[in-house]
Amino acid sequence: MTPVAPHITTWLRQWLPVDRGMSPHTCDSYAYAFMLLFSHMADKLETAPSDIAFEQLDAPAILEFLVHLQQDRGNSGRSRNARLAAIRSFMRFMEHRKPDALDQIRRVLAIPSQRVDVDVLCHLDPDEAQALLDAPDPRTRSGTRDRAMLHMALTGGLRVSELVGHHLNEVELRGRYLDLRIRGKGRKQRVLTLWKVVADSVRAWLAVRGTTNVPELFVNARGEALSRSGFEYILRKHAKVASACCPSLRRKRVSPHVLRHTCAMSVLRATGDIRKVALWLGHASIQTTEIYLSADPIERLETLEAVVPPSLRPGTFSPPDQLIAELQRR
Repeated sequence: MTPVAPHITTWLRQWLPVDRGMSPHTCDSYAYAFMLLFSHMADKLETAPSDIAFEQLDAPAILEFLVHLQQDRGNSGRSRNARLAAIRSFMRFMEHRKPDALDQIRRVLAIPSQRVDVDVLCHLDPDEAQALLDAPDPRTRSGTRDRAMLHMALTGGLRVSELVGHHLNEVELRGRYLDLRIRGKGRKQRVLTLWKVVADSVRAWLAVRGTTNVPELFVNARGEALSRSGFEYILRKHAKVASACCPSLRRKRVSPHVLRHTCAMSVLRATGDIRKVALWLGHASIQTTEIYLSADPIERLETLEAVVPPSLRPGTFSPPDQLIAELQRR
């Protein structure tokens, strides 16, 4: 039996970040996937996670884990596929380190991704977005921080990892504007220039942030870097407060990515150019951005006004006498 722990360590610390040049966000996501896998298998096998052997990571065990994600943890098909992608990456790494297990590895690699439904995009209307921005209390330190975070997320369309991982040296207050240098998905970088109102909210946070030992722009009450789950908690708290004055928010699940969708819809309605939306969000392909066209009601209304449907010849259906007689007998 081959202990899997040393191979996982080499994969996460050397092969992914150094040999493959994967971003820290990808490495963290893959590490989280295996944390879930080993925790699940340790419970099933009644052993310590560090004692799990590579031979136990066979196709039936992986399939059982994927079922556990959806049935027990309530994960979506997309989350299930993301965890499977991490497992596939590790198996491809092990192909060259353990060639005697090629049959086991290929069976795991043959597990298909799950087809998922493409849902209608959820985004906030302008009134809902304004209610969310008004929810934090600017008279407190945490409220000042939360206003700045929400303002940056709604106007810059930042992913939650880009928001909480943003460093102080990547922020430049240039006159009336705010310049952000963003390290995006797939190691792609972009620069955004945001408006004076956003610069003012960030400047107000910097005035009360204080000195900390971490480089991140946004920190928690202990002066530590804010986590993804920490921002999600803050967002849920303020969405609940905002729903008191904006009842339509109660029908929406306000997640960090909903703020990104809201920014994309605002840019699309203001410019009418899907290419500018792709540049603003940092999409590698414009095909990714085309989902916002189907979600924009203005686009659908313009189509209705521009297209003239074919007309029908007037006339009504007249049933034959035999049909009427048959119905009368019934």
